Amino acid sequence: MTVTIIGAGLGGPTLARVLHVHGIPATVYEADASPTARAQGGMLDIHDYNGQLALEAAGLMDEFRGIVLPGRESIRVLDRDGAVLFDRQDEGSGGSPEVQRGVLRQMLLDSLPAGTVRWDHRVSDVRAVGGGGHEVTFADGSTAVTDLLVGADGAWSRVRPLLSGATPAYSGRSAVETFLVDGVNRHPATAKAVGAGSLFVFDPEESGKWFLAHRESDGNLRAYLVLSKPLEWFAGIDFADPVAATAQIAREVDGWAPELTALVTASDTDPVHRPQFALPPGHRWDRVAGVTLLGDAAHVQPPDGEGANLAMQDGAELGTAIAAHPGDLEAALAEYEQAMFPRSAAAAADEAVLNQVLLSDDAAQKLVDVLTGGS
Repeated sequence: MTVTIIGAGLGGPTLARVLHVHGIPATVYEADASPTARAQGGMLDIHDYNGQLALEAAGLMDEFRGIVLPGRESIRVLDRDGAVLFDRQDEGSGGSPEVQRGVLRQMLLDSLPAGTVRWDHRVSDVRAVGGGGHEVTFADGSTAVTDLLVGADGAWSRVRPLLSGATPAYSGRSAVETFLVDGVNRHPATAKAVGAGSLFVFDPEESGKWFLAHRESDGNLRAYLVLSKPLEWFAGIDFADPVAATAQIAREVDGWAPELTALVTASDTDPVHRPQFALPPGHRWDRVAGVTLLGDAAHVQPPDGEGANLAMQDGAELGTAIAAHPGDLEAALAEYEQAMFPRSAAAAADEAVLNQVLLSDDAAQKLVDVLTGGS
């Protein structure tokens, strides 16, 4: 049996690793030219009820513990004047330790046999070839024919149309990402405001606007200013002119405490627009022989701390199902999808509840209530 996985984010390599543990070879094709071709994003909290279970199935828990950043489960909520509304320190007893996405991805890649990932292979076309098989054509003209095709290729999956006509829709909000190098030493007031882990700051006068910031390794600070604005508003910002773009974005936090506005104005990288998209909640498809999806390709939703965990859980459960049904690929795919559909639907429902908190007029207090177990 040949297994072809499109996408080397987190879910695809997790699937390949679990298959490797069970002695089943797979090939992962990735559009990026190399593992370092582009930044892999910031911090991830890996939960003990899904992401960590995937890493256990992959036999990588010891390696995972070695890349955890201590203290990053700390969380603070401030008002826009810098006053502390909530401050919980990480005592090391939580179930969601934090790691950097790029380091986690590299750990997964390093666990695979040499040559498993084929870099610089951008998919240009996929088609069924009969008998459950599929042919993938790449931008360089090369092709691959496979018994099992897995779309682990994110929100804009090229594999999804084989199964579903659904496409992600704009959620109504975007984040603007910024980054302060060695913020702990170069911007101590801002680092103090962020704290040892994560920071939330909400605008009481404009619902749907908030800062989310993280302390990463080496004292770096990464921030996301979330704005509930249409795509047309962001199209009016010339992100190719970082000075002008920064000035325009900074106006959104004018009057906030200077240690908070510095998350925008003192950024060492150009501001990056990251629109947030979602597939319909409960997205599913009828069983199609020889092909399936995992991660954002199957159930992308706005960021809520679950996406990476679900992608790895999908990969691990799909790999485990394939290993448990030797010679019966369709039984394995049916078992995987029957568990994945309700799981992803439940996660989308939870994300909708979180949205109600984050988008409310009194979001700061409602988030504090959630964090303290209040109502």
